[in-house]
Amino acid sequence: MSTDRKAAVPAKKPLLRVLLVQHVLWPLALTWLLGTAGTVAVAYYFAQKAFDRALLDDAFALASWVRLEPQGLTLELSTREMGAVLFDQSENIYFVVRRQDGTVMAGHPDLQAPAPGALDAVRFSDTVYQGRRMRAVSLVQEEPRDFLVVVAQTTGSRDALLKSVLQYSVVPQLLLLLALAFWLRRVIEKELQPLNELEQSVQRRDALDLTPVNVSAGSRDIEHLSAAINALLARVDQSMTAQREFSGNVAHELRTPLAGIRALAEYGLTHSEPEVWREQLRRITDSEARASRLVEQLLALALAEEEDKSLTTGSVALDRMAREVILRYLPRADLAGIDLGMQGLEQAVFVSANPDLVEGILGNLIDNALRYGQPVSGEPGRVTIALEPLGKNQVWLSVIDNGPGLSSEECQQLLQRGVRGPQASSRLGQGAGLGLAIVAKFAKLMNVQFELVPVVHGPGLCARLIFEVARNSESSLPAH
Repeated sequence: MSTDRKAAVPAKKPLLRVLLVQHVLWPLALTWLLGTAGTVAVAYYFAQKAFDRALLDDAFALASWVRLEPQGLTLELSTREMGAVLFDQSENIYFVVRRQDGTVMAGHPDLQAPAPGALDAVRFSDTVYQGRRMRAVSLVQEEPRDFLVVVAQTTGSRDALLKSVLQYSVVPQLLLLLALAFWLRRVIEKELQPLNELEQSVQRRDALDLTPVNVSAGSRDIEHLSAAINALLARVDQSMTAQREFSGNVAHELRTPLAGIRALAEYGLTHSEPEVWREQLRRITDSEARASRLVEQLLALALAEEEDKSLTTGSVALDRMAREVILRYLPRADLAGIDLGMQGLEQAVFVSANPDLVEGILGNLIDNALRYGQPVSGEPGRVTIALEPLGKNQVWLSVIDNGPGLSSEECQQLLQRGVRGPQASSRLGQGAGLGLAIVAKFAKLMNVQFELVPVVHGPGLCARLIFEVARNSESSLPAH
């Protein structure tokens, strides 16, 4: 078991600044190594060319002193003159001059080097003489007769030159590479310091602290990361605020109907008449229905506030959905003696919206109109759902009642959560001030304009929304 537990522990990951330095320095070191090798190779190649050229000059100098005498080819150089021609301060130079038949005219008979080819007059090669590595040149001359000159030189100067090239090329660049590594580490640590500050700021925070994180961003990437974290904190804060408001609304708004249900039940228990029980049970059923509707409204409002980022819209048949909602509320309107009618729903109208939110909007508006839209003068109540075009690309959906109506100031106040109109305030338990707040929230999520206005001619209230017509169905709009 201990082995499995050790295997389950994740390996310690390297620091970001170490990874960045490695990812920069390794390619840079490899490039530097290849570049240095190329530089040294080119420098050594041209230095070799220069040494070979000097060696060939010595061979031509010797060949220029070959003369044709009656006894044959001879080298007319004394020992002193030979030392002057083949002088080198740091290297030993050996030579041999051979006739066409291979006999030695002058020089070191044991010195051997490959002769040039049939088409070449000069050939450079590496050879060994007296146990020492030599660089040799073989020169063939045809005047005054064919002869071969071989000049060999020790390679101490060449090797010293290669070491100097390596020393003065590699060592300074290596020191520069180390200095660059040190500088990169310091710069990367400085640039990543805002990330460390961000980490420490998040670690020191309490779970309920959702205020924006303040980070001195030195780059655009860190600034974007800080903005993304602050945006996330803002969304979490919005979600937690919605949850707190939902909990507070539930606790506050359900207190009255639950207390009423308890009072009705206690009152029924104190009586033994079936008629009293039946009346109390009916009231309990009504109170439970109001409490259920209140919970549904609170849940709908909370979900709308939490899921506004994931809302999808599409083409919705507004006329068909309005008729379906109206038919659902017809029994209740008939029971209340209210004329629930419709206008402009004869022709198909498609709008860009979310079907669930549109259904919720219509349900809340019709429910409010049936509750509070009854005239105080004793006239028959009337609620009308009207659909009419507004220009070419918009359509107007209205829910109009002939109730007592409201002033413009009261209409604006009713759009706020928890605010109830005078009709709801006069009827205990009939409203929680959430219906129109839900409508306003749903309309905002769909970018639909919503407003409450008094009826122009006569008493009443008009709740209207302006929808954008779906692009693929503009021809279905009725003529204005």
